[in-house]
Amino acid sequence: MKTKSLFLKFFKYFKWFIFCVLFTCAKIKEDENYILTTTGMLYDATINIAPDFVKIDYLMGEGTDPHLYKFSQTDLQKLNKSTFIICNGLHLEGKMNYVLEKISKHKTVVSVGDSISRKKLIAVSVELYDPHIWFSVELWKECVKVVSNNLCKKYPSHADVISQKTKIYLKKLDTLQKYIQNKIKEIPEKQRVLITSHDAFRYFEKEYNFPVKALQGISTTADYGLKDIKELVDFINQNNIKAIFVETSLPPKGIEAVAKGVEVKGKKIKLVEGLYSDAMRASGTPEGTYIGMYKSNIDKIVESLK
Repeated sequence: MKTKSLFLKFFKYFKWFIFCVLFTCAKIKEDENYILTTTGMLYDATINIAPDFVKIDYLMGEGTDPHLYKFSQTDLQKLNKSTFIICNGLHLEGKMNYVLEKISKHKTVVSVGDSISRKKLIAVSVELYDPHIWFSVELWKECVKVVSNNLCKKYPSHADVISQKTKIYLKKLDTLQKYIQNKIKEIPEKQRVLITSHDAFRYFEKEYNFPVKALQGISTTADYGLKDIKELVDFINQNNIKAIFVETSLPPKGIEAVAKGVEVKGKKIKLVEGLYSDAMRASGTPEGTYIGMYKSNIDKIVESLK
């Protein structure tokens, strides 16, 4: 046991040593006007409210699972270049948490999720909260305000521009909320059940009173087994669910097994692909924006379940 403990301790410091070497030796000049975000959702929020002269970049692109994300050499260059990093927090970034914690001693790291009152978050266990806050538009508006306030601090001479752009974007999010509320009304209440691969939609469930069932927990690092598949199959059959959804950032194997289980019992089920959960589509596409991603999701859900 002592040998194992020493090995783990050595591995921890060795990992940090390697990171320090890479971080120190990288010949990349910091750029005060280069802002780095971890997720596409944060990238979109920032690009909507930041001054035009600011360069904004992100780490986790289309189809990326942030729970399992590992930074690359390219990411390291981005981290070196930026002095201002915006992350989701609440342990969403998984294996990057360690790196972000160390970087925060030398650079500004804004964690939007950790800026939200714990009373508004969904608790998973003691001191652990569901990190998928973007599926509550109301909470996401708070996140946008957190980003805006920090941008104003970083660029005080451009605070008026940032504040004005923030007001405009927040109004767009108000419009999105109304769109979601009206679309959901098209689905009969008994048919309002969203079934997906992993538990990323609890804030959607809470905000719109729309029950959610998932094969995996809030993190994709959690395993699922035959028992989980059977329980979900039984639930679908007992409640006559019309459709289940495949997430773009996860392998479809698990949810496909659920669909086959339903069909084996003689019932039909729609397997709907293209539901965005932990990542949006590529930047430059309609679904590569927060509003476009959410609209795409709600349109698919409503069309498949009504």
